[in-house]
This record gives sequence, C-alpha cells and structure tokens, in this order.
Amino acid sequence: MKLDEVDKKILNILQSNGRITNAKLAAEVGVSPPTMLERVKRLERTGIIKRYVALVDLDKVGKGALAIVAVSLALHQLSSLDRCKKEISQLDEVLECYHVSGEEDFALKVAVKNVKEYENFVVNKLARIQGVTKIKTTFVLSTVKFNTKVVVEKQLPT
Repeated sequence: MKLDEVDKKILNILQSNGRITNAKLAAEVGVSPPTMLERVKRLERTGIIKRYVALVDLDKVGKGALAIVAVSLALHQLSSLDRCKKEISQLDEVLECYHVSGEEDFALKVAVKNVKEYENFVVNKLARIQGVTKIKTTFVLSTVKFNTKVVVEKQLPT
C-alpha cells in the first residue's frame, strides 16, 4: 500500500497520541470524520498500524532493572534457531528480541525487578534453552532516549 501525505500525517499523530478521538484527528489532518475513520481502518487492515498499547513506567511497576542481553547459540541450523526464537518469545521478562548478525545470535531487552531476579531469569530460564552457549549481559544505568515513534517522512518532490 502506498502512503499519501494524509496517511503520513495520520500515522505521525497517532504515534504521539493513540487515544486521540476520530473527530479531533480528522480536524487536525483536515478531512471529514467518516473519511478519517475509513483511512485509519485501512491502515489497520493492511497492517501498517499493528496495534495500540499503553506504555508503562518500568520503575513504577516494579521492573526497574533493565538489561541488554546478547545470546549465542551452539548451532546455527534452522531448527535450532526456530526453537530458540519460540522459547525466548515466551519469556515474560523479555520485552524485545532481535535475531542479529555478528558474534551473537540474539539481542534481548530484559526487564526485571532487580539483579537477584535477573540471576533467576538467566539460571532457570534463559540458560536452560537448548542450544544457548553464551549469555553476555549489560545493565542499563539510565535511559538517555526512549521513543516508540517512527517519523513517517513526507515524500520529497521528484
């Protein structure tokens, strides 16, 4: 699906305020509310808008220890990779998981209560996944930038 300038405006606004009313969104973009509703539904139907979420403060929900974890596997066969992807994706502590190139195979963003809970996570969950041979952890000291918004650029004239 090709995005026009109205679609891009909609996406930029919704990423900043997913709870904006249809009427207010229509007014900001400059289209009628029925047109806006149809455009948003189309963006959802085509998968450009994946879902709507509430972002929580990790400290305030008791998950203030954040770690970036590099995981290496013994084998790089498709079955081993698929099994690891499936098992890692089921771990509640893992907020994000990326299959990466380079020395490690996966990069994880892990949120836990404290270092003791992290130790339990590594020893009793992550290290027990068949094929995991190396786990390298970096704890986040502070968050310099956190953003979920992807700026949808306006097309430049050709």
